[in-house]
Amino acid sequence: MLKRLKRKFIVIVMVLVGTVLIAVLGSSYVSTARAKDEIITSSLEHTIHRGMESFPMFGEQPRSSDPQRSNNLLSLLVDVSVEGIVLQTSDAPVAISSEALADVIMWVVVDGQTEGTDPETHLAWLATTLDEGGWRIAIVDTSTNDAMLRNLAIHDVIIVLVALTVLFAITWWLANWALRPVEEAWEQQRRFVADASHELKTPLAVILANLQILKADPGIGDDARPWVESTEEEAQHMKALVGDLLQLAQADESVAGSAHSAMRHEDIDLSDLVESATLEFDAVAFERGCLLESEVEEGIHVTGDPEWMERLVRILIDNACKYGAEGTTVNVRLARAGGKSALSVHNMGTPIDEEDLPHVFERFYRSDRARTREGEGGFGLGLAIAKSIVDAHGGTISVTSTEQDGTTFSVTL
Repeated sequence: MLKRLKRKFIVIVMVLVGTVLIAVLGSSYVSTARAKDEIITSSLEHTIHRGMESFPMFGEQPRSSDPQRSNNLLSLLVDVSVEGIVLQTSDAPVAISSEALADVIMWVVVDGQTEGTDPETHLAWLATTLDEGGWRIAIVDTSTNDAMLRNLAIHDVIIVLVALTVLFAITWWLANWALRPVEEAWEQQRRFVADASHELKTPLAVILANLQILKADPGIGDDARPWVESTEEEAQHMKALVGDLLQLAQADESVAGSAHSAMRHEDIDLSDLVESATLEFDAVAFERGCLLESEVEEGIHVTGDPEWMERLVRILIDNACKYGAEGTTVNVRLARAGGKSALSVHNMGTPIDEEDLPHVFERFYRSDRARTREGEGGFGLGLAIAKSIVDAHGGTISVTSTEQDGTTFSVTL
């Protein structure tokens, strides 16, 4: 649980900060790109306005009498006829290949594109018609601007990667620091439950043994015997509760990766285990008015604790038989799902309320409709134990429940 909480904390922080960082750098890049486009457009318009007079060299400041401001981009002005023949060019120091110039003239004269850009040749153009016919085309070299934008994008990507790496390291340290008290409290609580459950087993065994002796004593009158039997029944309930708590504590140790984990790691024939459990519950299902059917694929093996895995299967089948409607069928299926094993137990009956579904695997959680029946109340630990066993084996467990489709518990290992 704490590992998942830590992962969620890190992911949330990384996503939030990463989104803000990318948004800031992205908006800066877009703003810079727009500014560069405005400079190119301004330069083209300025070139068209100046006409065929002498052009300044790169870096020369415009005269104060110029009606528009120059942006110091290398630009060329070309007059072409209606047929696309070059009539006149300016004396700007711009080196444009004849192929690139021919392409621009074609786009203007033939295709009618009065403005545009060519990323391959790093050229931008703006065209206007001449009074005597033909076209005047202003061409600007955008290679410098394109290179600046490309470098800016590379730098932004590097900044994002470095920042996210540093952020991940900081967030990991903060998560460990922030969750350390919670982890210590959780560990203390887990150890308390485990130790208390273990220590309660001996006195409960003594109590039950003494009650057996009292029941066998012929000197106990008929008036006192019901009290002894009631006490024994409650002691048995207490023993079952202690066993459940001890099982949960051991599963928590396995999930946490404790070196003192009681979980064994053995090869388990899950197909045989499920078949055996199904046969054992045939009589139970019959007593409750249900029919138990199984569909088990042979040869499915998993690694884990055989006793725990048997407990998991028995809990799910018992739960399905207990809450299945009379005259219905409880279906147990086991099959391969890719490289995993999929176990499902389905029954028809009163569905689990939608608001209860997210809580059915919580400890001591009980719902009148979903988790209890008259005379069959429990401690609300059965499904919690099932989930703990699945978690300890690195699997997943889920539940769906509707009036039409019934209730299905699914386990993937």
